[in-house]
Parts: sequence; C-alpha cells; structure tokens
Amino acid sequence: MTEPCDLTATEARFLIGAKKLAPSELLESCIARIEAVDHAVNAIPERDFARARIAAKRADEAVAHGAELPALHGLPIGIKDLEDAEGLRTTHGSPIFRDYVAPADQGVVASVRAAGAIVLGKTNVPEFGAGANTRNVVYGVTGNPFDPTKSAAGSSGGSAVALATGMVPLATGSDTGGSLRNPAAFNGIVGFRTTPGLVPNEKRGIGWTSLSVLGPMARTAIDAALLLSAMAGDDKRDPLATTIDGRQVRRPEDFYPIAPADLSRLRVALTPDFGFAPTERHIAEMFAEKTGLFRHAFAAAEDTTPDCRDCDEAFEVLRAQNFLSAHYEKTRTRPQDVGPNIIANVEEGLRYSALDVARAQANQTAYYRRWQSFFDSHDVILTPAITISPRSWRELYPAEIDGKPTRTYFHWLALAYAATLAGHPAISIPVGRDRLGMPFGLQIVGPRGGDAKVLAVAVALEKLLAGDPRTARPVPDLAALKAARPISDSPNFLGFG
Repeated sequence: MTEPCDLTATEARFLIGAKKLAPSELLESCIARIEAVDHAVNAIPERDFARARIAAKRADEAVAHGAELPALHGLPIGIKDLEDAEGLRTTHGSPIFRDYVAPADQGVVASVRAAGAIVLGKTNVPEFGAGANTRNVVYGVTGNPFDPTKSAAGSSGGSAVALATGMVPLATGSDTGGSLRNPAAFNGIVGFRTTPGLVPNEKRGIGWTSLSVLGPMARTAIDAALLLSAMAGDDKRDPLATTIDGRQVRRPEDFYPIAPADLSRLRVALTPDFGFAPTERHIAEMFAEKTGLFRHAFAAAEDTTPDCRDCDEAFEVLRAQNFLSAHYEKTRTRPQDVGPNIIANVEEGLRYSALDVARAQANQTAYYRRWQSFFDSHDVILTPAITISPRSWRELYPAEIDGKPTRTYFHWLALAYAATLAGHPAISIPVGRDRLGMPFGLQIVGPRGGDAKVLAVAVALEKLLAGDPRTARPVPDLAALKAARPISDSPNFLGFG
C-alpha cells in the first residue's frame, strides 16, 4: 500500500480535491517519514510541524466546506534555507545567520503559500549555497539517500534528499552553476532551472545578472510544472521579471497543465560534455548507453554541441563578481565565520579587473548568440546532468576527474553552467542508475524562453522511460535508512574538515 507521503504532488492534489485524502493525513504521513529517516540523511534540519498542523487543519476545513481550492492546496513543501520563510530560521548554512529568524516570507515563499502549500520546514544547503556539496557548520552535512556516506550535491541538496525519501512532495530551490540540477541528478528527482526572471527573486544582489534563478524541485516533471505554475509571476523588485506596461508576460497557466511533447517531431542534439566539460568516462559511457535506449524516438538525434568556447573563463569571472557583491564584507570583517569556498571565491574575484569583467560580459554575449544559431536547427540538447557519479561527502569538491585536475572547485559543474551562461532553461530528470548503483540524471536544455517546451519534453520522456527498470526513477532503500545510524555520528559531520 502506498503511503500518502509517497504519492506524487499531482496525485495527492487530485485526491485532496476529490475528498479522498485529507491535507492533515498527508501532512502526518510526511512528518512520520521525516521522523523515520531524516536522522540518516539530515535533509530538513529546521522544522515547523506545529504551525504546519494548524495550516493542514484549515486546509481540511476548506475542502469540507466546498471552497475553491488553489493549485497547491494541502501539499507540504520544503523551503531551501537560502529563502526566507516567516517565523523560521534562515541560516544560509552560516554561523553569521545561525539565529536569524525571518520576519516575513520571501516573495517566492509567499507565492507558494498563497497557492495553498503548507511549509513543513527548511532544507539544508552548503554555506551560502557555494560548493555543490551540502555541508555547513550550522546544521552539518546532508547525505545521499542511496548511500549516506556520499554527497547529495547542492546547493539544493536538502530539498533533493527530502523529495527522494518522501519527506515532502514539493520543494523550492535555486540555481547558479546547477544548484537545482546537480542535486536532482545525484538523488534521482527533478530539478528545473528556469529562464531568468520567470520566478521573481527580489533578493538577488545584482539585480540584472542572469546567472542566479529560483525554480521548482519535485519527484516528477509534471509535479515540477505544477509547482512552477505557483512560483512564476511578476515582482517589480526584480528587474528581470518581464512585464509590458504592467501586463504579466509569463503566466502560471503557461506551465500547468502541461501536455507531453511529441518526441517524433523533435530535432535533438546529444553531447556528453558540450565539447569542454570534464565528464567522467563512466558518466559519458552511461549517457551513451541510456540515450541509446530511446534516441530512436526523436525525428533526428545528432551527436553535436553548440560552440561553447570561452564558457569556463566567462562564467568564472561573472560568478566571482556575484560573490564579491554578496560576501566581500563578510570575509573582511568576519573571516573566522566564513568557510573555504566563500573565501576562495572572494579571493578569486579580487584578482579580476574591470577589463576582465568587460571581456567576460562580451564573451557571454557572443556565447549567447552562438547558442541562438545552434537552436535554429535543434529543438533541445540532451547531456548528462553532472560530470561525475556521487563521491564521498568528505571530499569538499572533486579536485580531479579521471586523474586530471579540475581548474576550479566548481569546474565539475561545467555541464550545468554551460546552460546557465546562455540563460537557457534546463531540467534534470532521473534516468535509472549508473554502474555504481547511484542515480543518473539526464539534462534537457531548451531554447531561449522555452520553459514550457523543456517541461513538455521532460514529461514525454518521463512517460516513455518509466516502464523500463534501466531508465525508471530510482527509489532509495527506506528500510535501510530507517535502520541506519544517525549521520550526525559521522566524523566531520559539522564543518569542512
């Protein structure tokens, strides 16, 4: 018998609307799952069970009274601990904010609450989202549910693990160099990097940068579309949230309900590395093996890549610019409270000149234009979502891949930031396991503004692949997690050692 917490968000929402599942019943199932397995993985360290129960009771009453129910009515949700949720701590994984309690919801959190979602807690992150390995000195490490000794990736690592283990049906995330897609790939769930501005973010420090976005995470692409329909919108505080004289350009109804794409009409490009990413041989071979099972479903499937020259250099400079804006003062005034990844980014940023930034911006523009030419003859690009199979979380970052040194501590995220630099939407969906038994993520990159198209392709592929154990979404061993020792007993659980 399926536990309510293991239902997809879409299934649960249908049953709630049909009066066959009470929001409070779903909530209690999610709470029971958290209490049963979170000791093994540490995904939701800040919890709001008491207020969630009050909200669920109100949701029950709305159903009973025949009220019009919003899109996410009664669905528990995890909020990434970089986003403010009123009355809960927003620590950013930093001792500087260890005791900071948000006085109000961030815009995106207010949006999902307005759509009926019930905030169950905050999900764990790396310090300030940096490093793609979910570790910090406030809450400790988040382990991979398929093997808690391995990395959950990040920065939305806690959200991904909470979804994979059935603690919540929906979760929020954010993405610069793959922070939605990397943990989705490592944990066998879905993470969607949206077009900049589609999900408004009034907290972006440099308002006009396209690198950082907010987006949905879920267990299925359809669920991600459902959550996106509540997250998408307009906010005058975000200069990238496009309007025309006050008229919202991107509407929630554009994303849900979403019909599967007709794969037989798509021209698809496939690349294991975009021509430059340091993809592990094992992952490249798995990509060829997995896509070999379904590439025949497309009208055309070509092994090719857009021209990605200068991607590493441009992304490194522009990323460092963001870190200088956000964290320079912290490293100057409170260096003892800042971890090695933040310090490394700030130090790197200080080495660049205004000329370096100008060149990076010019290279990003040229890069973007080359991508537009490529998409004139291709509908989507398929790649592995991440360059490696999960490794030990004790490894702060991969210093080498297949014996070759990485150029930066985030170089292993190059498959993700290739799409980031172009500003294109991209999603990671689970496609079975790799040879080490860990989840394998497939990245689907769409054209400029093609968020709905990416979701439609993901939904169609999800449906095609679900019936084959080689490509179906993997599920962690919950019994093993229940019986596991607390991850907090592990050496170096807290900190970066």
